[in-house]
Parts: sequence; C-alpha cells; structure tokens
Amino acid sequence: MSSKIHVLYLDDEHNNLNSFKASLRRDFKIFTAINAEEGLAIAAKEDVHVVIADQRMPGMTGVEFFEELMRFKPEPIRILLTGYSDISSVIDAINKGEVYRFIDKPWNLEQIKNAVKNAADIYFTRQELKEKNTRLEKMHSEMNQFVYSLSHELRGPLMSISGVSKLAKMECGDATILEYFDMIDSATVKLDDFIYKMLDFYRSTKIDNVVTSINFEELLAQQYEAYANKWDLDDVNVETVIHQNNSFNSDEAKLRVVFNNLFSNAYKFQHEENPDKYIKIQVDVLEGKAIIQVEDNGIGIDEKYQAEVFELFHRATQKNVGSGIGLYMVKESVEQLKGSIELDSQVGNGTLFKITIPSL
Repeated sequence: MSSKIHVLYLDDEHNNLNSFKASLRRDFKIFTAINAEEGLAIAAKEDVHVVIADQRMPGMTGVEFFEELMRFKPEPIRILLTGYSDISSVIDAINKGEVYRFIDKPWNLEQIKNAVKNAADIYFTRQELKEKNTRLEKMHSEMNQFVYSLSHELRGPLMSISGVSKLAKMECGDATILEYFDMIDSATVKLDDFIYKMLDFYRSTKIDNVVTSINFEELLAQQYEAYANKWDLDDVNVETVIHQNNSFNSDEAKLRVVFNNLFSNAYKFQHEENPDKYIKIQVDVLEGKAIIQVEDNGIGIDEKYQAEVFELFHRATQKNVGSGIGLYMVKESVEQLKGSIELDSQVGNGTLFKITIPSL
C-alpha cells in the first residue's frame, strides 16, 4: 500500500482547487485539475486511488468525465460533488454504477476526508483481491502442470519397471528370484493405483466441468476393458445395461471417476468365498438427466457407517484394501455435476448406489 492516498480533485473553480489542496495536503497526496481534459491527462500519468469531480463543469460534466475515465482506468474510486438541483445527474450516475458516493456542495472538510479514506479502503481491498486472484490463477496453472507431470513422468517409468519385471520373470527359473519380481510387480501396481487415485482426486475436486456429449455405451466399454486388464474378473459376473435414446451432455472425466471408484469398490468388497459374485451397472438416460445404478452382492456397508462413507479418508470396513478417498471423490464429482447420490446397503447382502445427474 502507498504511504499516502492519492486523490485527484477536479473542479472548474480555482478557489475550490486551492482550498481543497491546502486543507488536505497533509493527509493525502493531492492532484488537481481545472477541467476534464487536464484531469484525464493526470489520471493517465499518475497512480490515482480516489477521484473527486464536480458535476457542473463547462464542456464535460462530472458524470461524463467518469465515463471517459472508466474507458482506460476503471480502478480509482469515484466521488461526485453535486448540488440539490443536480438530482437527475445523481440518478444517472447511480444507474450507470460509476460513483461510490455523492457529497453535497459546499463540502465539509471532515465529511470529505472520511469519504476519501473509506473510498481508498475499497480501492486497496480491491487491489489486494486482484493480486490474490492473480496468484491463485498462477497456482492453478502450476497445479495443472504438476498433475500432468504426475501422470506422465511418474507413470512412464513405472510401466517400464513393470515391463522389465515381466520379461525377467519369463527368462528366470529360480523360484526365489521370481518371488522378488512378484514383490516388485505388487509394489508397482500399488503405486500406479495411488497415482490414478491422486489424478482422479484432482479431477473430481479441482478442475471445472468440461462438458461434452456422452455416449455411455462407448464410455463403459472403454472402462470395462481397463477393469479387465487391471483385475481378474473371470469369477465375477459383470452385467452392463444401458438405455440411451436421448442425448446427454456432461463432464466425461468426472463420470469416469464415478464409475472407476464404484466399480473398484464393488470388486474389492466381494465375498471371497461366494461362487456367484456379480456387479451390475445400469444407465437410463431420460429427457434431461441420467440415472446411474451400480449394484453388487458383496459384503455390504453397516448402517452405522452409511452416513459417513462419503467423508474423506473414511473406511466402512476393516478390510485393508481401500484408501478412504474413493467414495469422497464420487460424491465430489456428482455434486460438481449438479447431481445427487443415494446409498442402499445391507451387511452381507451387497450395496446399491443410485446416482441422478442432469444433462449440462
């Protein structure tokens, strides 16, 4: 913040200019102008925080001066000096949103001093907010670059490690060494899964919606292929039912976050001894909305935990297979898509998630 508030005072009477400068020069840094042209020239050259202009001036009125000023320098806070007969000009200034406040002529010294200080507070607060917004935009850009690096710079070497491990296992006959390679594979899978989780967390909570046309048949076919490569689904009956006769627009990345985490939970929390495991995904696209249901016959969620399962890092089971952020990301994604989510679960009988999302 500057050591002094910079004030530009515009009046067509020299006496008023001299009186203003003499009265307030100890409190503020004062610039004065006898007409609009001189005032605009000063405003263009100097760092001005508050501008005060008399409404009644020859050539250009105070309101017209402010209109011209706003074309190239809208930041200074504007105060208009008016007489009682200038009510139409006051209304005009209010309607155009140009003026912070009005002061009657002849002005009172304490009144105008307080008005300038209050106006300057607004000016500096706005400037601080503008600087913070700039920093936030920079941080957002840097975070996007970081996430890009997380996806490419970390996952690339991981895939290389996994590939080399698989080749080595094909050429090695020593059972002990093979066990070591299995440990390497397990660690790389866990780290890769964690990276995916962090990317999904960022997509679901930090990135604005990118709306595109959604074809659920194609989307879920791609997702199932990824699931089949990641998990052994031979002993799980996965059923996908899609009814889409209407167009639907949404954020594809956030929809993938929803499907990924719900399918992951449905797979990981199955009864291991159950010979009839199943996961059913149903999507019904109606006029203006989509209803998504993901159902399984796994271990279920105890009723006492159901109100908390969407909280960050909450686990509804002691089974140590989750990070505690999956359902939180689902909830965040659904909320950002302006939708709602319902949970129906019974311990030992499975879980049903029902999500309703409007077309964006």
